Amino acid sequence: MSDGGSSMTPRIGSMKTLLGIVAGAGASYGIYKLISGGSWRRYKRSGDNSEGCASRGGQGNPRPESLLAKVSRLDLVCPPTERTEHASDDIVANSAGNLEPRHLKALLTRLQTSANAPERCRLLLTLGNAAAFTVNQNVIRECEGIPIVGGFLSDPASEVKVQTLNALNNLCMNIQNQEQLKVYVPQVLELIEMSPVNSDLQSGALRLLTNLSVTDKHQHLLKGSVTLLLSLVVVGDAALQVQTLKVLVNLSSNPDIMDDIVQAQAPASVVLLFDAQTAPAVLLRLLTFAGNLKAWRPSAQAADELRRKRDCLFRVMLDDESELHGRLVKLLSHPDREIQVQCRLGCEGLTLEGTEEPSQESSLKQMRALELR
Repeated sequence: MSDGGSSMTPRIGSMKTLLGIVAGAGASYGIYKLISGGSWRRYKRSGDNSEGCASRGGQGNPRPESLLAKVSRLDLVCPPTERTEHASDDIVANSAGNLEPRHLKALLTRLQTSANAPERCRLLLTLGNAAAFTVNQNVIRECEGIPIVGGFLSDPASEVKVQTLNALNNLCMNIQNQEQLKVYVPQVLELIEMSPVNSDLQSGALRLLTNLSVTDKHQHLLKGSVTLLLSLVVVGDAALQVQTLKVLVNLSSNPDIMDDIVQAQAPASVVLLFDAQTAPAVLLRLLTFAGNLKAWRPSAQAADELRRKRDCLFRVMLDDESELHGRLVKLLSHPDREIQVQCRLGCEGLTLEGTEEPSQESSLKQMRALELR
């Protein structure tokens, strides 16, 4: 009996070894199938919903040689056989600057029919890259592409809205395009107000408003947004403060809307930012904005009426009792030379009455300098 038991032991060990080998082989095959067959099935399934490489009808993920993949420089993967089987006349060899009108039309058409947010993001990114070139800015406008792109400001996906703002921002570098883009100002302001502070949505929207306000033609559309912009300056991080102040500098360069600007309600804490601890890029633009305000000369009657408006920008930054005056004097010793110069200009214009000295004219023009992006 003991001999039988001892003879079973090697057989059981051999059986375990065999089972281990079989199991290992099965696991290896399963992993292989997961990597190869599973991936291929995913390519097959994705062919029904996105652009590019899986089907001969033009559906699937973007091919590495395709228009979309080339311009947006996305790292896309397709089965090796697809790369050679679906060569297209629409391949762009170098950059977005080489796109032809037919390519842009195809992108706009595809954008209108796109069923998923990631693809819309890629298409908008491609159009935005293309819109960095003047010739493409004109083509997109002539193809009625601005309303198509602008329509995605109301897309439910925030990442799509960000790419939309980026594309519109490049399109806004064209003066003719601005005539169509101005209709989106209320919607862009609403996005700024409703989006999380310091978000990409706010930054993208502010860049668009900066470009739209670089000339005085459309600045009047933003004169009612001064309170919102000043609030962002107070609560935002340094990057958002800079972008917001670019818009305020542009608006304050226009004497025709200064009456509206100084009447806007302003947070008293904005004066606290005139401090040596404030980031130089922020402080410099704050001083430029203050200098533009101080260049404005109200009548005695207008000044008296403004003093009766509680918390208006005039009382916060321009009135004789404003804390700003003392803070400007302290900043005269700031280590940044450019900030010192702007402080000196601001201190020279502390009084509200009187005329400007001739020697100040060029300095005031410098303070009013418009910002782009």
